[in-house]
Amino acid sequence: MIRFLLLLFGLLLSVSVQADELRPGYLEFTEKSPGAWTLVWKAPMRGGLTPQTQPLLPMGCKITGEPSREISGISLVTTSTVACRGDVSGKSIGLSNFEASQTDVLVRVQPLGRPVQALRLTPAEPNAEIKAKPDRWQVAHTYFVTGVEHILFGYDHLLFVVSLVLLLSGFWTIAKAVTAFTVAHSITLIGTTLGFLGLPQRPVESVIALSILFLAVEIVKKRPDQPRLSERIPWVVAFGFGLLHGFGFAGALNEIGMPESDVPTALLTFNLGVEAGQLVIVALSLALLELLRRFAAALMHPALRLAAYGIGTISAFWFIERTFA
Repeated sequence: MIRFLLLLFGLLLSVSVQADELRPGYLEFTEKSPGAWTLVWKAPMRGGLTPQTQPLLPMGCKITGEPSREISGISLVTTSTVACRGDVSGKSIGLSNFEASQTDVLVRVQPLGRPVQALRLTPAEPNAEIKAKPDRWQVAHTYFVTGVEHILFGYDHLLFVVSLVLLLSGFWTIAKAVTAFTVAHSITLIGTTLGFLGLPQRPVESVIALSILFLAVEIVKKRPDQPRLSERIPWVVAFGFGLLHGFGFAGALNEIGMPESDVPTALLTFNLGVEAGQLVIVALSLALLELLRRFAAALMHPALRLAAYGIGTISAFWFIERTFA
């Protein structure tokens, strides 16, 4: 079991230095007038996309004029005008040289006078068909999956939830803390996405790293006869840090982009996806702890300390990187 934990820690450390957030690319293809389209390609500068990764237009479409480029946040945004002959329904849109990427790309297609289509490109499936009649659940499915992946591969949020489980004892105590975290980050995620709240993203990400470091220290200093602050009022601590993590979720969602006509659906299903991923993390963490209690009880304490020091090391690295890089 100790060997497994060491292997898990080494794997997490190796991937954590590469990226702290899952930030998919975003490709928007909008028809402004019959046959005249605008193509917006937002490529995150982290995630393995290369300059050779470029949009593949539907057959019969071509770029006209010189594309404009600008840096927006951590993405390079390229805007082009496109002329298409005939209907694009039944044709494919995709990306070239996408197979080695470490991220996915969301595609929003808006034909004139017809429903928005939300598609998803992956390295395994770099092309998608534009439907004549899109599935009404297309946007919901796309953003739900994105939310699940964001919590499972957004390592800072993942480690915060794991730390809560390692710190607290009792199913209901953990449930209350995780619920408070959920409510809090939902508030700031929705408020920020709708424009009611806002904080600079870089400081927020630094403080998120500090929140994980705080929990790691609490785990190390945990004593059965001297409950820590986070053990006495865990839901308050989880709620306070959840507000910060919500700004982090909102920043990632802003980088991804959302279909303007389906903001409520995209926002709701992204948040539901985050919660589904969060439940998976809690369930797996509790299952691993239960296995330790049943079959290697003597290793429980050293395993928790090992995990806490590993989480603390990673979060301290993130804090330094995000503050001074």
